[in-house]
Amino acid sequence: MGRAFEYRKARKLKRWGNMSRTFTRIGKEITIAAKAGGPDPATNPRLRALMQNAKAANMPKDTVERAIKKATDKDAGDYKEITYEGYGPFGIAIFVEAATDNNTRTVANVRSYFTKFGGSLGTQGSLTFLFDHKSVFKIKPKDGVSLEDLELELIDYGVDELENDEDEDGNQLIVLYGGFEDFNGIQHYLEENGFEIISSEFERIPNDLKDVTPEQRETLNKLLDKIEEDEDVQNVFHNMREEE
Repeated sequence: MGRAFEYRKARKLKRWGNMSRTFTRIGKEITIAAKAGGPDPATNPRLRALMQNAKAANMPKDTVERAIKKATDKDAGDYKEITYEGYGPFGIAIFVEAATDNNTRTVANVRSYFTKFGGSLGTQGSLTFLFDHKSVFKIKPKDGVSLEDLELELIDYGVDELENDEDEDGNQLIVLYGGFEDFNGIQHYLEENGFEIISSEFERIPNDLKDVTPEQRETLNKLLDKIEEDEDVQNVFHNMREEE
């Protein structure tokens, strides 16, 4: 199995076990996508992809519709997607993705979390070399199409890793990894060729994982939990090796 798949299998975000947090996260992304590309999923590929994610997360239809409508609401906050990069204690790199209508508030909060646990917030772009920005798709297997055949087809679209996997209910699925900039091309190929996309997202896969002691892990997990609890934070990525 490849590095991206192994990292993703090990990575456990508590927020995905919290339904309300998951809905908030996807809802913000839907609002941002609808504002940028219009409220019609037929002509907005990114919105279409996020609506698939919402469905996979069992997000109520009216919640999705409210998020889309919010994009045209003049009284609603104007969310901006911003990243923050820094080092936690013990030299662990931490990449934070946020969607906020008040960057001053969000950066102050994120900086305070790093400082409280002995870390420091760096400048934008300072950790880019430590993470690969990937497009990640989960799709249902298609009768008559092997993993090897699909890999040969998709390599020209920027996919560099495919793995068989299964969901929480034991249903088979395929996970695809491609470049961040290849998202639209991969999505277009899958839709045009009749593959059912379960979900799609962007992930930052660390190039090198760092080992920590159990005591260090405990401190780092407290910091990561604190960051993830912030209402403006969408995703948190790090290069700490997960427990075996």
